[in-house]
Amino acid sequence: MDSQDFPRLIYLVLLGAVVAGYFLLENRDRLGKTAQQAAIWGLIFLGAIAIAGMWRDIRRSAFPTEVFVRGDTMEVPVAEDGHFYLMVEINGADVLFVVDTGATDVVLSREDAVRAGLDPDKLDYFGTAMTANGMVRTASVRLDSFTLGGETDRNVSAVVNGGELDTSLLGMSYLGQFHLTLTPERLVLKR
Repeated sequence: MDSQDFPRLIYLVLLGAVVAGYFLLENRDRLGKTAQQAAIWGLIFLGAIAIAGMWRDIRRSAFPTEVFVRGDTMEVPVAEDGHFYLMVEINGADVLFVVDTGATDVVLSREDAVRAGLDPDKLDYFGTAMTANGMVRTASVRLDSFTLGGETDRNVSAVVNGGELDTSLLGMSYLGQFHLTLTPERLVLKR
């Protein structure tokens, strides 16, 4: 909170107290009904704040970035958060990936590994990877089918992250099969 936020907070608290006081005085004969309506409006207000705060996550989950496929070329528009996302079908299950040219491998989160039919608890985590959050253990796996843009690859090498990972990563071991063109607005993948 900077030096200008505290006076604004005091102003809003005082304004809220005046408005609340007015409604209490005007409706002192019906305080129970007024409290009920105030609680309903308060919940609506909190719900709107929660939706606004989580809108990017909701939108990304409900409406993943649309990929335009023309022949052997895929065009991926940048998402609102500045990343490029691709929906990949792994072993028949849809998995959302963030394109990560800094990642060496295709990296699955534990949740996405389960979605793809793997059991993370039965894997051998012999590998390690350095992440922004430090060192994590990894388990090497082979994915039977990996479909992106209508093209299916078989027996694709990947790792399952033994740590916390929000979104699976599409790294260079797979992206290296493509000619990449990257601009701030668009990622073009051509085989």
